[in-house]
Amino acid sequence: MEARKLNARRSNDQAGSGCEDEAPPQGSLPGRPLSAVARLYVYALHGCLCEVAFTAVWDWCSTADRRLAGHSSLWALPMYAIAIYLIESLRERLLARHLPLPLRLAAYTMFIYLWEFSWGVGLSLLGACPWDYSGFRYNLGGLVTLEYAVPWTVAAFMAEQHVIRNTLRIRLLN
Repeated sequence: MEARKLNARRSNDQAGSGCEDEAPPQGSLPGRPLSAVARLYVYALHGCLCEVAFTAVWDWCSTADRRLAGHSSLWALPMYAIAIYLIESLRERLLARHLPLPLRLAAYTMFIYLWEFSWGVGLSLLGACPWDYSGFRYNLGGLVTLEYAVPWTVAAFMAEQHVIRNTLRIRLLN
């Protein structure tokens, strides 16, 4: 009996609106969606994990350091949490306009550069900026660098297609 209910639920889920890019409509799945605070937590952890993985691979490629000892800063937690939360809202608006993926990725990447530059300026004023891109050829004040355009675009793709989309699908049962 339970198997029939599960199969019926799967059939209904697959026969939905056909638009997998959007969060399910309210009331379509049992339970309640994650709160904004819970989503911020997920986004913070995701961003920090990606940063540690990226810096480990970057160091391995540039110095052949097999320890893969990535690094981050506690400042990354609010930076990534709020950035991905804002990208969530931007994603909703861009999808509502039916913009193609390359244009959405360009918008997200531009947002990421503005976000990183803003945080870099603020943290530099506090003497607490944990990154310095001065050694890169195409940097702006050591706070952002064009050499990271592809990695930031890949990060934006992962955020839109996987992290945000799946986080919005999570439902908590009472």
